Amino acid sequence: MAWGLMGQVPCAASAAAPDTASVSIRQLVEVVDFDGVSVSPDGRLVAFRTEQASVERNTYDTFWYVQPIDGSSLPRRLGEGGAPLRDSGGGSVPEVAAWSPDGRWIFYRTVLDGRVEVWRAAVDGSRTEPVVRDPANVRRFSVGADGTMLEYSVGATREAVVDAEQAEYDHGVHIDRTVPLGDDLFRSGYHEGRLATQRLVDNELERFPLLSQAPDHWKAVDVATGAGKDLPLDEVPAKPLATADLPSELGVVSQLSVDRGSGRVALLIRPDRPDDRAGRSAVELAMLPGPRAGHPVKCAAEPCVNKVVTDIGWRPGSDEIVFTVTAPDNGQSIFLWNVVNGAVRPVIQSRGQIGGGGRWEPGPCGVSPDALVCVAADADRPPRLERIDLSSGSRSVLFDPNAALAQDMAHSVSVSEIHWTDVRGESFTGEFYPAATQGHTPPALFIAYYRCSGFLRGGMGDEWPLAMLALNGISALCINAAPTQDDAIARYEQGQAAVESAVDHLASHGDIDPARVGMGGLSFGAEVAMWAAMHSRVPRAVSVSTPVISPSLRLLLGLWGDVYFSRLKRFWQLGSFEETPERWKRISPYYHVEQVKVPVLMQMSEQEYRLALDYAVPLIREHRADVYVFPNESHQKFQPRHKLAVYERNLDWFRFWLLGEEDRNPAKAGQYAQWRRMRQGMVSGQSK
Repeated sequence: MAWGLMGQVPCAASAAAPDTASVSIRQLVEVVDFDGVSVSPDGRLVAFRTEQASVERNTYDTFWYVQPIDGSSLPRRLGEGGAPLRDSGGGSVPEVAAWSPDGRWIFYRTVLDGRVEVWRAAVDGSRTEPVVRDPANVRRFSVGADGTMLEYSVGATREAVVDAEQAEYDHGVHIDRTVPLGDDLFRSGYHEGRLATQRLVDNELERFPLLSQAPDHWKAVDVATGAGKDLPLDEVPAKPLATADLPSELGVVSQLSVDRGSGRVALLIRPDRPDDRAGRSAVELAMLPGPRAGHPVKCAAEPCVNKVVTDIGWRPGSDEIVFTVTAPDNGQSIFLWNVVNGAVRPVIQSRGQIGGGGRWEPGPCGVSPDALVCVAADADRPPRLERIDLSSGSRSVLFDPNAALAQDMAHSVSVSEIHWTDVRGESFTGEFYPAATQGHTPPALFIAYYRCSGFLRGGMGDEWPLAMLALNGISALCINAAPTQDDAIARYEQGQAAVESAVDHLASHGDIDPARVGMGGLSFGAEVAMWAAMHSRVPRAVSVSTPVISPSLRLLLGLWGDVYFSRLKRFWQLGSFEETPERWKRISPYYHVEQVKVPVLMQMSEQEYRLALDYAVPLIREHRADVYVFPNESHQKFQPRHKLAVYERNLDWFRFWLLGEEDRNPAKAGQYAQWRRMRQGMVSGQSK
């Protein structure tokens, strides 16, 4: 067919990237993020943690701060948090400091040289010191009621974990369902600040270090003297109330918050949906008079009903629950619900993300009797700490370490929210970065599909530098996935319709050239991008960062048996190859290699790339794919040098295929030689 890439762009010409841009890729990698926002017992101070990548050292720096909530002085840096802890998918795990009862200290976990310890810092800045240095890593801790004792739990010692890893190395790894067959078998992923041997514990996707299932061992330490002791079972602190502790007749409770003063429980009750690929579905906001009560009071006001409520908390000393509603376009609004009289009033509406910090799921803001302290981030403005008055909704910036980047963005990049509908009348939203028009030809377009949350440094997974694409002549659009379908093919067709209708919408206004469109995505976004590469005329080049459904994936996760097979059936309607052959052929690119008519860049983690080899290898052999693998990475890459390399290669990729441009950097000569061979091979294939 004639709709392939070749003939749509001029031949690649040597061209340096424009040097007029004031925003750099490195700035996007080294954005300062926030988490752990918490308010002191007297409501006067807020504690929070910053996290920033260092490309030079290929690590992250975290620091703890305190600041008066009224903004009367600048934040005071108290102590270093070390490397951030990470979940199985590579995301940073939020850490919240514990306050001493008198508000003079904060206590927090640190990750230093593979040790997870508890430190404390005086809020006046006078002292920072370790409280717990144990042979094992600290899992949980709590400060006693009078602040003199700290209780903490540990599992296996670090020495025992290292010995277990070495024993497997020496004697061979026994293959069972806990071994992630798509990974290297010895110290393949980062856990608690070190490379660790990984195991699948709870399901076929969640990876944990060896001996992670050792039971909690509780200890206590005198904060002043450092004297420690083991805690007998009858002195072990009670676990915080969890959703599993609530009466089962309530239904599926996804989140709860306990009012310390009254014991009342705010909760979110969600429908029992098996999957929500776009991330969120409507929930019910309710309140229980106590944890054992069986009849919740539900919020019946319009802002609560059929809304995506994502965070809840209690306003201290009041009858009000603070709750956050996330809109389909990922904008957020915060409300107060009075559980006694049922009244709901708005506090603030934000076009972007607003919460307690964190990249994708920000959590609740810190709450004092008079104000919220929130991390705010918008598509075109990086994170900063804000105070929001609970009475007036007025906002003021407390701390903005990204001010220079925000200024550069404001001077060089414009971002606008756009809305459109497809031919069936379904509505979509997205964030659009227009590029300057060159001559009489509208700009090319890059599309990222999935979620567009907070400061958009690169779409879901942060791999496509949207601002830099626009500064280099390629408009960029991040599309928010609409509420998804249960049927996998319907989900993919919905994504395809969103992409195609977006291109039609922008082209009809003369904003982009519909003949030069690229796509990229992670996870569900990668699934939609590969589906479009097989079934849509729109993309001329594709970049993905994660595998999609294929026989390799079913094979390598097959030791989980019915657990994984039921997941395939539930989310993708796939049985065995014999049971659902036509379904497999429709969904997996393994059966559609010949339909992939456009070049595909795959930049995958070492943890996952083997799951794609059954379709990636044929595409490589046929000069339609270029594949890079990043060691010791998981679902979302996090190492700063890897993030920088991914950003740069994605920018080069779409400049090459959509603009016909190459970077003059001699270090990239091999990259471009490979891409020219791909282009020539695809031209030859189309001419046959």
